[in-house]
Amino acid sequence: MGAVSGVRDADGGAGGVATRWVWTAAWPVTAVFVLSNAATPLYVRWQREIGFSKGTLTVIFACYIVGLLGSLLVSGVVSDRVGRKPVLLPALGLALAACAIFASASSVAALLVARLFSGIAVGAVVSAGMAAVTDVAGPERRRLAALLASCAMVFGAGLGPLLAGVLGEGVFVLEAVLLVVAVLVVVRMPLRGASAASAPSASAPSVSAPSVPAPSVPARSAHASGAWVRIPGVPRGSGGELLMGIAVFAPGITATSFVLSLGPSLLSGLLDTTSPVVAGAMAFVMFLTATGAQFAVQRLDRRTILLAGAVSTTIGMGALIAAVLASSVPLLVAAALLAGAGQGMGQLGGLSLLNSSVPPSRLAEANAALNVGGYVPAGVLPVTAGYLSDAAGLTAGATVFGAVLMALALVGGLVVVAGPPSARRKEA
Repeated sequence: MGAVSGVRDADGGAGGVATRWVWTAAWPVTAVFVLSNAATPLYVRWQREIGFSKGTLTVIFACYIVGLLGSLLVSGVVSDRVGRKPVLLPALGLALAACAIFASASSVAALLVARLFSGIAVGAVVSAGMAAVTDVAGPERRRLAALLASCAMVFGAGLGPLLAGVLGEGVFVLEAVLLVVAVLVVVRMPLRGASAASAPSASAPSVSAPSVPAPSVPARSAHASGAWVRIPGVPRGSGGELLMGIAVFAPGITATSFVLSLGPSLLSGLLDTTSPVVAGAMAFVMFLTATGAQFAVQRLDRRTILLAGAVSTTIGMGALIAAVLASSVPLLVAAALLAGAGQGMGQLGGLSLLNSSVPPSRLAEANAALNVGGYVPAGVLPVTAGYLSDAAGLTAGATVFGAVLMALALVGGLVVVAGPPSARRKEA
């Protein structure tokens, strides 16, 4: 009993699982997202060595989106029915395979396959991985779980490009080590079933250490009889929260996706350099801003967080248009920082709303729904901008993209302002 009670005391005595495990549970999310953007600073080099256009570059990025969206159609539902670990462990295996392919890539086909595998792994992590953080945290720490899961995503997304800028293709060796550690974390993760998390027994000892794992399969609901492969959704009554989250998260992640796919080309043109360190540093600072913004606004109500995200993305796209028209590096960096903050706050607000309104038995699917709503425009719009840039020039492509996304961010802010009353009641 001493070991169990000691862990309960360490986390305040309410959750039964030490707070350090809530933080550790977010590590697989970070590790996979390091891979997700690690290739970003290397694209300029691969483009020169292999030889492909800006349009092809955005198709390589879109292949990642295809894998991610395909994964989201399955991973959330499967995770809610059979458990988090059976989804996360194969995903980490695919991520390791992607590392091996990236490290030896010498053709566009290899890059397409590696990005596809990366996308599948990311889809599993944003649904099952983020839900696992909430499962470990328990109902009394759901807001902390949303913060850590969201920050783990954007911090990993920023760390990958920075490491790649410094290490080159060697980043994939380091990433393989990070993924192996993530596998060990998932194996040891003290996941609790949804029913146990929501209604613990007074007579049963709480699970507080990874050496005594509780069932990782969430409680089954009536919805568990539906199709295994389907467009993910949320329970009846939570649609308003999902809509508000997507309305802000989608423009934010589309803006950062553009910076990741074509930002290095813009930056190399403005600075007359192909250094991967420069491109990686810009991506890292962008996502570091996203991480810092989330910690800065975590105590605000969810509607305010979402509104701040919409405003940040809107201003960021205005800065992007100004940057390409004026050929200004400072404005381009400012646009990247504002885009990062916009994604971070939109993501945190959306995840927090879902964590507060969706039961654990549907949470992975709800996370998948939020990300489908975000990644569809994040895949389509940058690809369109890439081909437009090939046809009409990078300045014209980036300007049109920025104007469209600014309009979408403004609409997102209006959706939040006019959000459903049910969402207002759940903000606290």
